[in-house]
Amino acid sequence: MTIEPGTSLQVGDKDDVLEQRLDDELTAFNAEATGAGTPAPLTVRATDADGELAGGLTAWIWGSCCAVDMLWVRADQRHAGWGTRLMGAAEEEAVRRGCTEMIVSSFTFQAPGFYKGLGFRETGRTEGIPGGHQDVHLHKVIGS
Repeated sequence: MTIEPGTSLQVGDKDDVLEQRLDDELTAFNAEATGAGTPAPLTVRATDADGELAGGLTAWIWGSCCAVDMLWVRADQRHAGWGTRLMGAAEEEAVRRGCTEMIVSSFTFQAPGFYKGLGFRETGRTEGIPGGHQDVHLHKVIGS
C-alpha cells in the first residue's frame, strides 16, 4: 500500500476530537463484529457523613462483561471497607444488567491482592511498567 501525496501524520498532546472519533469508530466496528452492542457506563460514588467524596468507581459494561476502569478511595477513608462496598455495588449492578464476568487490572504497587480477596483470579501480567512494576490482569465470574 502506498501513502498518497499530501497526507500527513501529526503528533501532539490530548486531542478530544480525535479521541471521540476513534471511540465512535471502534465502538461501531466492535458492535458489528460481536453483536454485543455499545458499551454502557457504570459508576458508583461513595460519600462520607459530610457529603464529601470518599471514593468512587468507574466501569463499562459490554455484552456480558463489566470492566472496572478506576477505583479510588480517599486516603483518610482507606481500610474502612469502601473499596469492598464499591466493588460489591458494581458487581450487583453488573449482574442486574446481565453480566456474567468482571475484569480489572491493577499495578503491583496498587491493589491486586485486594481484587484476589474479592474472588478475582489473575489471568496475566504485563511487565515493564515504569519503576519495575507490573500490570496485573484479573477476571471474575459473577452472577452464578
